[in-house]
Amino acid sequence: MDYGHELQFGVFVTPDAAQAGRVLELAQLAELAGLDLVTFQDHPYQARFLDTWTLLSVVAAQTSTIRVAPNVANLPLRPPVVLARSVASLDRLSGGRIELGLGAGAFWDAIAANGGPRLTPGQSVDALAEAITIIRAVWDPETRTVHHRGEHYTVDGAKPGPAPAHPVELWLGAYKPRMLALTGAQADGWLPSQAYAAPEELPAMNARIDDAAHAAGRPLSAVRRLYNITPGAGPEQLAALALEQGISTFILSADDEDAIRRFATEIAPAVRELVETERGRDERAPAAAERPPELAGAGAFAVVPTADDGARLSDERAWDDATRPAGPAPDPAARYTPDQQAAGRHLIDVHDALRAELDRLRELIGQVERGEAGAGDVRQYLNRMTIRQNQWTLGVYCASYCRIVAGHHTLEDRSVFPHLRRRDPRLAAVIGRLEEEHDVITGLLERIDGALVAMVAPDGDGLAQVRAAVDLLSDALLSHLSYEERELVEPLARLGFY
Repeated sequence: MDYGHELQFGVFVTPDAAQAGRVLELAQLAELAGLDLVTFQDHPYQARFLDTWTLLSVVAAQTSTIRVAPNVANLPLRPPVVLARSVASLDRLSGGRIELGLGAGAFWDAIAANGGPRLTPGQSVDALAEAITIIRAVWDPETRTVHHRGEHYTVDGAKPGPAPAHPVELWLGAYKPRMLALTGAQADGWLPSQAYAAPEELPAMNARIDDAAHAAGRPLSAVRRLYNITPGAGPEQLAALALEQGISTFILSADDEDAIRRFATEIAPAVRELVETERGRDERAPAAAERPPELAGAGAFAVVPTADDGARLSDERAWDDATRPAGPAPDPAARYTPDQQAAGRHLIDVHDALRAELDRLRELIGQVERGEAGAGDVRQYLNRMTIRQNQWTLGVYCASYCRIVAGHHTLEDRSVFPHLRRRDPRLAAVIGRLEEEHDVITGLLERIDGALVAMVAPDGDGLAQVRAAVDLLSDALLSHLSYEERELVEPLARLGFY
């Protein structure tokens, strides 16, 4: 059964404390690649894992658009009132980007060893049901005080709040009949893993959720179906799960950059296209671009490019900014739909992620200077940076944003730059200059790599060459991104990208 939810795609990253920096990089990559969610398991008794809530906070601070969630939070070691406040606080601090995956608990020896209760399976379900009631009460701004006297939790007069910034969805990791019934009766989502619930087992589990939702007087669509999947499933398999089992959120368990990129830029767009095509057989709504502007909420262009503050770290210049051409001035009377304006907004979001990568590179150089990291660490990060991948600017932009509208089509067959040149020849000089600057920046990245190699050579001149190369890259890249935004965010809204 297709419950009609919007498709979403995310990633499930191992919170390995020994590779904390890489964990953050994978989360940032997920955002840059256009995924909707980044999630982490929560096993507070596992000494080699990062604490999940601390990790979620840092990830939320170092990203700007992607939603974050525990997958799933370990309730026995996270008291419900404190958990509710943690979720709401992070939701407010992140601009409404937190969801709550919640589990009843497992590995009871480990839980007990860390000060938690040792519960039977039945008791753990009862405790989870109580916790859901408490969490929702703490989030409810209409509640004066929270009172709950249950078998597992007692709350006597706690003040509610803070309320989340948005209606946080509560997803349950559920497999057994009572947990599935609780999901249908009280949860906003069901979050099983393929390793514990194979595709052929989903129909019976879904039926239990639907029966419980119906008995509780809830629409069956009140429960979003999510699924943690392992690599290997093709678009056709995932589309079938969406259309036949109602799975609308696919979360890939992967710690591999290439697997995440492929999932975001190839698998997800193909699944969207297959599902949207099938859904549209009976009733095809007009695309946003086909709606009259007055029906689409058109308004003045409100996307603000990131300004270049003119500050420079290096005495050397990658190019002369004064020779940059300018494109046509926007028409002040023009009106743009929200979908049109989103195109430019997303370009800025992608650029912000690239700026964050640059900040991380500079931070690593500082660690080398302090003796906390070596040249090899920096080279390894440099090779993983998105700005060192092929077609790193509008290529990354199109891979993440264009695929939402253009389905499986790639940058190669729907190239942004040739399209803009063709639609508005007045942009030709600007686009030519942007392409020239792309080549210069590629050379600057190679220069940093060469400086790192020289640093470890017997006759190397130390860090001075590396620092100078990174300073020049910083000047060039930040200036370039600002120039690209200034010249392209409005044309992208006005002309589209294909």
